[in-house]
Amino acid sequence: MNAEQIQIVLVMIIYFAVLVYLGIYYSKRAHASSDFYFIGGRTLGPWITAMSAEASDMSGWLLMGLPGLAYWCGLSDAFWTSVGLAAGTYINWLFVAGRLRKYSAQAGNSITIPEFISNRFKEDKKIILAIASIFILVFFTVYAASCFVTFGKLFSTLFGLDYQPIMIAGAIIVIFYTLFGGFLAESVSDFIQGIIMIIALCAVTAIGINTAGGIGAILDNVKSIPGFFEFFGIARPQLADGIQQLDAIGNPLFGPAGKYGLLTVISTLSWGLGYFGMPQVLLRFMAIKEASELKKSRRIATIWCIISLFAAVAIGLIGRTLYPAELLTESSAENIFIIMSTGLLPSLLAGVVLTGILAATMSSSDSYLLIASSALARDIYKGIIRKEATDKQVLLLSRTVLLIISIIGIIIALDENSVIFKVVAFAWAGFGATFGPIMLFSLFWQRTTREAAIAGMLTGGCMVFIWNYLIKPLGGVFGIYELLPAFVLSCIVIVITSLLTKKPDKAILEEFEQVRSS
Repeated sequence: MNAEQIQIVLVMIIYFAVLVYLGIYYSKRAHASSDFYFIGGRTLGPWITAMSAEASDMSGWLLMGLPGLAYWCGLSDAFWTSVGLAAGTYINWLFVAGRLRKYSAQAGNSITIPEFISNRFKEDKKIILAIASIFILVFFTVYAASCFVTFGKLFSTLFGLDYQPIMIAGAIIVIFYTLFGGFLAESVSDFIQGIIMIIALCAVTAIGINTAGGIGAILDNVKSIPGFFEFFGIARPQLADGIQQLDAIGNPLFGPAGKYGLLTVISTLSWGLGYFGMPQVLLRFMAIKEASELKKSRRIATIWCIISLFAAVAIGLIGRTLYPAELLTESSAENIFIIMSTGLLPSLLAGVVLTGILAATMSSSDSYLLIASSALARDIYKGIIRKEATDKQVLLLSRTVLLIISIIGIIIALDENSVIFKVVAFAWAGFGATFGPIMLFSLFWQRTTREAAIAGMLTGGCMVFIWNYLIKPLGGVFGIYELLPAFVLSCIVIVITSLLTKKPDKAILEEFEQVRSS
């Protein structure tokens, strides 16, 4: 390991030490009760609520997946994805946050998403609770795996280390401070990580523009690639066995530009729909101390999101100008942020910037592991199997489940050729289609019934698998992002089922009116 690598490692070690300290510091409060462990006792302030929500949402794909997408095939896919995410962020904070904060407290003081949906419909047989918890376990295990892949790619690219051992080591660090610190440690660390992420993105973008000779030079370069700098076209690298080919003098080869039609744009914009069903974001709405502080949180979160997404896409375009033939596979393209950081910045500053990837990854993986473990321990075990279970028993089981989920995530992440963006896209669609429609209807349509909630969740969650693995491969109009058809179909099923089933009981309707009028 050379002197530059040692400096980068020292910065990261300091960062890890801070995270371990947070886990230990908050462990006493986390152990006070399951309410504190899973939702922080609803004590978050507006800044931590906003920054932790966005940092836990964006994860390592913001610094690796999104820039890699822009580097590989150009502006369109990354741009429309970012527009959808930015719009979804704002709308979710504007309409869902306040209503959910009030309703979750009113509906049996719910502290998890499955518990809220179940309490919203006052079900005796906890079918909604079970279905929601199972989907959370499945999709968050996939999500956690994507974070572990990011760890492995980061350290194997930086230091030439073997991917699998270093990926496992990174996963163990996340497991430690999530295991002991709970939601409060996770939220405070996410706040710190959100700050590091946006500084890292802006710093690399600014220095990259300067090194490339200015915005004009970058635009001249990317416009010379067919379909690369188009809103309704897409670049197509010429591949052989998955590797981009080079011409006689070492320049990357591209085929004719592909079409990026209106249906594809709508499909990509549908990423924004996912926000309505993201448990790690929705939990922050529920955990803020006062609903009146959400307006401030919304402004902070939206500004952070727009700046970060813009910078991430720009890094991909700048990277194609500075390092045109450096990364020749779709998977390796996701390392462009690392290549630019180490190539353009002094070692200590590069260490700080690259810590942004760790920040992004940890801020998400801790949320995923905590929510997934709570789904089984609190929602299924205490909610269905053993209702008289004590807080101590729930916390013990939660930690056990967290370890099991982590091991499964590590096994999934063993493939170093995984494309982070694709793994995240599937899990995002799963949550968006499973929980997004029913959350919206539960919060804003009084007539929604328990039967509709069950049918809607099953339809959305299952359709993500069906569309992705059976219908999408047909191509053509069926090649759209699975979130869009699954979300729409779930909404249709909820409306039809609600109208065909018995009107909700008086107690449910009265509670809905109390929340709406408060």
